[in-house]
Amino acid sequence: MVGPSLTDEERDLASRRLKLGFVGLVAASGALTAVWAGGSLPFVAAGFVGGAVLGTVLLWFVLRWWAEFLPSAERARNRGRR
Repeated sequence: MVGPSLTDEERDLASRRLKLGFVGLVAASGALTAVWAGGSLPFVAAGFVGGAVLGTVLLWFVLRWWAEFLPSAERARNRGRR
């Protein structure tokens, strides 16, 4: 039989990096939008911070939404009672 190709630690590290990358991408987008609009350094920094906050909120929303589609031991037990 073939087992998983990643250990639990490697999977956790990859998951953390993906989450940080997602938030970083949204933050960089906010900063680049401020640069493109001709904003000064405080506005670019505010765009970055605002993007980081927005990226964190979006990540929280996506992870909660995604959890509804994952198999859950509790949901499996509840299906057996019906």
